[in-house]
Amino acid sequence: MRYLIFAVIGYFMGSVPFSFLVPLFFGVNITKVGSGNVGGTNVLRNMGGWLGAAAMVMDGVKAFLPIIIARSIFGISMTEGMMIGFFAAIGHSYSIFLKFRGGKAVACTVGTLSALIPWYVAVFFGIWLPIVLITQFVSLGSVLALLLLSIILFFTQGTGVGLWMLAFFVLALFRHRKNVRALIEGKERKTDLIAAFKKKRDRQ
Repeated sequence: MRYLIFAVIGYFMGSVPFSFLVPLFFGVNITKVGSGNVGGTNVLRNMGGWLGAAAMVMDGVKAFLPIIIARSIFGISMTEGMMIGFFAAIGHSYSIFLKFRGGKAVACTVGTLSALIPWYVAVFFGIWLPIVLITQFVSLGSVLALLLLSIILFFTQGTGVGLWMLAFFVLALFRHRKNVRALIEGKERKTDLIAAFKKKRDRQ
């Protein structure tokens, strides 16, 4: 019952669609813009880096907050915290408030790491950022960073945490399956992060 409660809380917290609500506040339905994906990258591409970053941070908080609360009240273990974060990522990807549409789980993964092992957030961005700046493929950076983190956590945090991190990676890989196909076919859309942060918000 304890695990079920944690899973339900994680899912419903994750389902709050900040990457939909932030653009909507500015009069933009993000599902009808760009790729139509309800995620921070689509917000960043179409509304500028600062709004995209705000959406990503808020999406990360959806996993961060319930984990912090559960640790304070219930003294949950690391693996239980990873479970809550994983179900928040499921909620983010398949939001009950958006007819089970959503983002690609990366922000919630980072939010989970921030709550449990914040040092590894630096490791994530240490892998993700150079890849994205050099290739301009956010999807490639995200998938590779999560894969490498899965391997690292197996050796540094144990099997339980490593397996949950692997679950995050598999979820993100599945959500990025069209991007992976586009990368293989040479059709993936590039994202210039520096230009995105210089870009003024589109008025659509």
